[in-house]
Amino acid sequence: MHKPKIYLDSCCFNRPFDDLSQDKVRFECEAVLEILSNCVAGMWEVFRSDVLNDEIDRIANYVKKQKVLMLYSSATIYVPLTDEIVYRAKSIQHIVNIKPFDALHLACAECSNASVLLTTDKKFINQAAAINTSVRVTNPAIWLMEVMYND
Repeated sequence: MHKPKIYLDSCCFNRPFDDLSQDKVRFECEAVLEILSNCVAGMWEVFRSDVLNDEIDRIANYVKKQKVLMLYSSATIYVPLTDEIVYRAKSIQHIVNIKPFDALHLACAECSNASVLLTTDKKFINQAAAINTSVRVTNPAIWLMEVMYND
């Protein structure tokens, strides 16, 4: 049995530090923390990438950035930014009106053969559904429930 290789976008790494007063946000937070805990335990693997490094580096709040970096340290598989990834991201942007970082995250996940790309961004999930991609893009709470249900 192979370990699932999970690409979390930056909103997932940020989710535990958002306002948790909404049930949806709290469920997503708990799912992200559980997923990362399973990665630290060696059950699953999480990607880190030049794209994620850049996005995390842009977090203005120093304290929040340090907390995000602590979570991000559990990511072990490195995806460097390559010409192939940039080309694929540009082609994704021609298919749908998607944010550049989202296109880059999807291209990174595809090029690194991720099992799944997790995001809390519903618009990104809907846009990815319109793209012919080898990577499923879904919400971390939904994915975790499916994995737990199937075990």
